[in-house]
Amino acid sequence: MPVFTVRKSLESHGNNHTTDITSQVVHALTETAVDSGIVTIFVTGSTAGITTIEFEPGCVHDLSAAFDRLFPRDLRYLHHERWGDDNGHSHIRAAMLGPSLTVPFEQGQLLLGTWQQIILVDFDTRPRTRNYVVQIIGE
Repeated sequence: MPVFTVRKSLESHGNNHTTDITSQVVHALTETAVDSGIVTIFVTGSTAGITTIEFEPGCVHDLSAAFDRLFPRDLRYLHHERWGDDNGHSHIRAAMLGPSLTVPFEQGQLLLGTWQQIILVDFDTRPRTRNYVVQIIGE
């Protein structure tokens, strides 16, 4: 079974910045001749995560607010003390969301729901370039 790997990047603002990457994943899939299989999307870095959501402003805000309530920035994080930085909450949020997502596809189409988009959430405390990998396996 062939495996195709595509590396992508995006500019992020940090602080729960959420980006819809569905079209980039679809584009990577259309660049292959694979009809059916799975696509795995993996963000490199320990302060960002990937999932699906209905990508509309209200839902994006609600997700961000939920992370703010669950893992507040102003708590005591030992990571801050050890490394002298301010992103302990970013690491915890990313660990809870997870760094990857696998989506099946057939006939060259992702099998996502009507209101389901693939998002990358950057939890770090500063703007940065985020790198992620789209890996396609199938036949």
